[in-house]
Amino acid sequence: MQSASADIFDAAYYERFYFDKKTSVVDPAHMDRLGAFVAAYLQYLRVPVRRVLDVGCGIGLWQGLIARHFPDASYHGVELSAYLCERFGWQQASVVDYAADEPFDLVICQGVLPYLSPPDLRRALANLGRLSRGALYVEAVAREDYERDVIDEELTDARLFRHRAELYRRGLRPHFHELGGGLWLSRSAEVPLFKLEHLGGR
Repeated sequence: MQSASADIFDAAYYERFYFDKKTSVVDPAHMDRLGAFVAAYLQYLRVPVRRVLDVGCGIGLWQGLIARHFPDASYHGVELSAYLCERFGWQQASVVDYAADEPFDLVICQGVLPYLSPPDLRRALANLGRLSRGALYVEAVAREDYERDVIDEELTDARLFRHRAELYRRGLRPHFHELGGGLWLSRSAEVPLFKLEHLGGR
């Protein structure tokens, strides 16, 4: 199977999953808690956040959160959807091969990776390692989430790949320390961690 085509991310897609209150997957209170958690943990670790990349930024849910928690940081939105790029002014590109002149302090990749085929997913995970010199926040449903019945399949896009969690971790480990909660810290970041502050202790 191939990765999801850019063509599916049209006006109808975003009406179904974001703008229609009856079928929207967006919970504003959840996003507020998530933004506060990510910001607080990075501030606790003293990870400097001056440049933020939101790859697969969608309708820009993180833009306001970044402005609130990191008011001096710049926000750069990258999106595959031509519809959203025209509507919001994002840069059109894919997480698989997007390249930047310099890496970012924080990279956000929420709800994007399950749309990728296994080969493209491996390329995207390696690319995230190149794009971040500080922190990475990743949110992706895994096959185990379906097996444990924690996914509302009526709200979830049926076109998602059900990759195992280990496939994500295997692709990110060479580049990042896993902190938990979807947060990862670049192995090149000059941030000291205690052994119990990251999974695996390596």
